[in-house]
Amino acid sequence: MGSVFDFNFMISTIPEIIKFLPVTLMIAVYSGIIALVLGFAVAIVRVFKVKILSPICLVYISFIRGTPAMVQLLVAYYGIPIMLKGINESLGTNWNVTGIPASVFAVIALALNSGAFMSETIRSAILSVDAGQLEACYSVNMSTFQAMRRIILPQAFTVALPSLGNSLISLLKETSLIFNISVIEMMAAAKIVGSRSFRFFEVYIVVALIYWGCCLTMERILVLLERSTRKYERNVAK
Repeated sequence: MGSVFDFNFMISTIPEIIKFLPVTLMIAVYSGIIALVLGFAVAIVRVFKVKILSPICLVYISFIRGTPAMVQLLVAYYGIPIMLKGINESLGTNWNVTGIPASVFAVIALALNSGAFMSETIRSAILSVDAGQLEACYSVNMSTFQAMRRIILPQAFTVALPSLGNSLISLLKETSLIFNISVIEMMAAAKIVGSRSFRFFEVYIVVALIYWGCCLTMERILVLLERSTRKYERNVAK
């Protein structure tokens, strides 16, 4: 069995792989924050049917839904430098295109991907709140901004939280794709470690277990957050 599966080798690779966990988490956190902001902005544009912006958002969502995340990652990695070079040529600027870290392209691509799905979650959550509540806010001279901030969005957040949590977990797992654009994170580290002895199975099990542990931690945090946001509902029910 030792020649087929080397348990000792698997254990020995854990320190080498897990030291790149901060890189994975950093990219996931930055992407998640940007995705939430982007998703919220797109959702608001679609809910209020903002002219010009709403059709653009529809095209954006359709493109993200209709193309693989790996393709989006490669398009961002190769496309953004080309766009910046074009801007340099047309405007006479001198932006350092080659000096941009690959992790920046990873964050942009993952944020755009998750933001599209989050926007639909947030939009559906906002629309799930009874429209009469917005009319009631207007009846007491609240502005649309005040009504959304005080009444609509807190309720919508509670509805959207489970789906948003799933999107964040999926985002964390999708960071395993970024080794394809030369970002050294856990997956890339596993490939490097595995190539030294051609024992890829063992290192991939290590990566799987680390991702699993991170996702379990996120799930627990999200469950606690959901309980916290729903405690007022339970008090009302009593």
